Amino acid sequence: MKTILHKASDRGHANHGWLDSWHSFSFAGYHNPDKIHFGVLRVLNDDIVLGGYGFPPHPHANMEIISIPLSGDLEHKDSTGRHAIIRSNDVQIMSAGSGIQHSEMNANADKPVNFLQIWVFPKQEGIEPRYEQKTYLPGQRVNKLQTVVAPDDSSAVWINQDAWFSLGNFDGGYTQHYQVKKEGNGVYLFVIDGSVQVNGQQLNKRDALGIWDTDSFTITAGAKAEILLMDVPMQLPA
Repeated sequence: MKTILHKASDRGHANHGWLDSWHSFSFAGYHNPDKIHFGVLRVLNDDIVLGGYGFPPHPHANMEIISIPLSGDLEHKDSTGRHAIIRSNDVQIMSAGSGIQHSEMNANADKPVNFLQIWVFPKQEGIEPRYEQKTYLPGQRVNKLQTVVAPDDSSAVWINQDAWFSLGNFDGGYTQHYQVKKEGNGVYLFVIDGSVQVNGQQLNKRDALGIWDTDSFTITAGAKAEILLMDVPMQLPA
């Protein structure tokens, strides 16, 4: 088993006033040659957007873009005519494919929205752009992992990649075994809240651990914990 620890305090940080953003990987003005990507996982941004603000229309192509609101509501519009509100406990994915424009705005004027924005390199380029959004209640993942993104599970939002994302809410002391979904994949474990240990490695709120060259590992919650597992190919597309 190989691992790489990314502490919350070591993330890139940009505060634009209306946007307070923490970058797990190189992004915009933050460049760290040791943190470009983890396999096909290219971006993991922890964004807080003030009420009434957001990202105006901008283009994307050939990227799988996942948004997971942690608090507040996010308003999405795109060039296909899609207009949706993404709320806490929702998971949204947009396959940019051959090209799409979208905007992401705080849906509320009086409170911030905190969301994770995640980019994954696609398995196949040039597909027709697509969008999907589903709601996953926290009670459905108490002391278990709930798959929310997958290429082969109708209960999850579909992704154009051999990647699986799971959310879990664990009581202190609970132990969860995880089996890597596909040979050649690794897992990027991100602690949304609380603390866990992974094979003896302590992780606290917003810490992350990349894990590869293994087919399984064990997670133990040190305190009540909420985690996101991103099981992704380690080999970049040719």
